Amino acid sequence: MILDLLFPNRCIHCNRIIDPEVLVCDLCCNQIHFTHYDYFESNPITEKCKLLFPVEHTYALIQFEKENLSRNIIHELKYRSREKIGKILAEWVTERLDFKNHKPDLLVSVPLHPKKLKERGYNQLHLFTETLAEFYQIPFDHELIQRNHYSKAQALKDKKHRLAAGNAFSITKPITGKHIVLIDDVFTTGNTVSSIAWEILNAGDNKVSVLVMAVDA
Repeated sequence: MILDLLFPNRCIHCNRIIDPEVLVCDLCCNQIHFTHYDYFESNPITEKCKLLFPVEHTYALIQFEKENLSRNIIHELKYRSREKIGKILAEWVTERLDFKNHKPDLLVSVPLHPKKLKERGYNQLHLFTETLAEFYQIPFDHELIQRNHYSKAQALKDKKHRLAAGNAFSITKPITGKHIVLIDDVFTTGNTVSSIAWEILNAGDNKVSVLVMAVDA
């Protein structure tokens, strides 16, 4: 392709020319800090979530550390219109996460407010979620939860404002008796997933697990 010759895909870290379907070169891939969490074992996210709501299992793919490659990857996905990174991250998850005989019933991604969705042009979690759903053969629902208020990005808020998000989400349809995995990009305080989790838990006899691209340690 002429465009591939004129504008070759480059590693987002070292700028080396790489395959069009790859995010980083092999050398830089070694600099990504994967968590190596076990979905069925307790980890830092599990412990934080248990203080906020009844959680079943949790998983994070990478560490979201200051000034590291993992943070750059998430920022490229969210703020530089590189939606396809979501598919790559999901493929990395499938290489590391095995639900074994305990597959959840439904995958649900954190929604954007319609105004934010229009500004960004895409929800950075949708392709990620859909790729996981296809691989694991688990249904997904992008419409189950709606965001009620428009607000600036979590990364731009101070801690006080991140902790205050009452009534931020609501459930759009009846659902009961399901084990639902909530999917988000970065886990920080746990406030976002907690707000959604309580909506799901209060809707019926449901269970909630959490899966995120990255955890901000």
